[in-house]
Amino acid sequence: MLVRGTNSKDTEDTTSSTEFAEPPEPGAIYPLAVRDRSFMEELKDTSIHHTALRLAEDVKTMKLYGNLYKTVQKLSCSPEVDKDDMKQTLENAIKANGLETDIRNVIYHLIRNAAKSDTRPTPASSDPLNYLRRAGIQWERRVRKSLNSMCSESKAQLHGQMRTASDREEILSKWDELSTYQIDLSNYRPVYAPKDLLDVLLSLKGPMKQDETDFLPKWEFSHISLTVKNLCQLRTHFSEVLRNDNNFGDWSVTCQKVLKKRHAPLCQQALKKGVTPPPLRGALWSYVLGSQVEQHHVEHWEALRQSVLTNESIVDKLVFKDVQLTATNDDRYFVFEDVLYQIMLCFSRDTEISQLIQVEFTNSAKAKQYEGPPCGFVPFHGICMLAAPFCYLYDNPVSLYYTFRAFYIRYCHRLTTINTHPQGIVSLCLLFEKLLQTHEPQLWSHFRELQIQPIRVVFKWLMRAFSGHLPPEQLLILWDLILGYDSLEILSLLAIIILSFRRESLMQVTSVENIEAILSDLSSVKVLPLIQLTLSRD
Repeated sequence: MLVRGTNSKDTEDTTSSTEFAEPPEPGAIYPLAVRDRSFMEELKDTSIHHTALRLAEDVKTMKLYGNLYKTVQKLSCSPEVDKDDMKQTLENAIKANGLETDIRNVIYHLIRNAAKSDTRPTPASSDPLNYLRRAGIQWERRVRKSLNSMCSESKAQLHGQMRTASDREEILSKWDELSTYQIDLSNYRPVYAPKDLLDVLLSLKGPMKQDETDFLPKWEFSHISLTVKNLCQLRTHFSEVLRNDNNFGDWSVTCQKVLKKRHAPLCQQALKKGVTPPPLRGALWSYVLGSQVEQHHVEHWEALRQSVLTNESIVDKLVFKDVQLTATNDDRYFVFEDVLYQIMLCFSRDTEISQLIQVEFTNSAKAKQYEGPPCGFVPFHGICMLAAPFCYLYDNPVSLYYTFRAFYIRYCHRLTTINTHPQGIVSLCLLFEKLLQTHEPQLWSHFRELQIQPIRVVFKWLMRAFSGHLPPEQLLILWDLILGYDSLEILSLLAIIILSFRRESLMQVTSVENIEAILSDLSSVKVLPLIQLTLSRD
């Protein structure tokens, strides 16, 4: 036994007190336990109190706070509230008038967004992913530099210039049919495409020893120290997809009841089955994303619309070019060409987007100020296809815009930037490769023998979340699951499933062109049955 002391007396005393002390009575321990428990409960109460104060301050900064406050004021003056019992009767009135649900939804979205944020900076010297963050900054600088060069070549203004009176009149008269608005796009091209981002990702090299470079395939992501789930963990995460009864009539009634409650967490839970009734999907998505249209939303939309009508910028040309290259040539989306012009032109001018994304990306290029569009990022080839599926859900462009905007801010922007988020594009690529190597070793070896990077044939699926590749009805089911489970990992999982079910055909070809031909048509893919079958296997 190790004891402290420099003489025998010290040792003797210490030993004596240690070995022969009487154990405390059971009753003597009880006050200590109660005191500890009380202290922990006090700490918990204090933490909840501080969290509540912070949330209350956050709510006060929101645009909806004014209307919320006025509504509570009106209720407090109503006959439902007794001034002698103000607290209890006001609470009852708030519940009876449905205001409690609105407040709960606001708090739910605040907490949910805070949970997604990564605001804890890591010192660069001890951060193994610092090189990845630097790559994100360099990529952002590169695309913005390309945009500025395009401005110089075309002698166009990045932040816009006033339209001529005749141009204003023309675009106003054609607002609902912008496909007839004449504009010369011959000198414009997309700033970047998915392939450009992939080339940068494949060139990433983290800190490694010199002797490791000889054994590490340059086209793998395995050297990136991000944590991704394995198939067992994915099976647990998406477990409720397997709990599906086939009584769609009853489920439709259940979803209607959920909508009547207007509670965002319940709406999110309803999407997890992947069998959302199409007529109810738009309303459910709005609650899950917190994008229900209020008066201040309408006013903001009108301000964006007026900006489009009075000012033009080079990004307008890129929007028109992108829609014409993608949605206009797609049999499933060309009918939405006019509304897509409206949505994307307003989207490119929305400064709130850059503010909301900047809060989440404290360690990325978003925190630095570069010359770029008001929305905070440079549009890429195919960006309008992220908005196109929403055209199937909403007739009102304002509702369409805000739900698409919320979806982009929460999910899609992670697919177009180099970031360290667990559901960012780098993590999804790493997840795809690990699943392929682990569960399709034959295919993995086949790709390696052909010296073809597997990620090259699926990257466009991941970056556009399968939009433009899956039929709309199947794509909306896939996005139901993204919203229901608040996870983009389903994209990598589906990519592996498609390759797995086309394994025999893939094994018979030896060129990337033939591989892409086999994977080009996804019209026969049924998202939910394939995912259920894969997750149910041992």
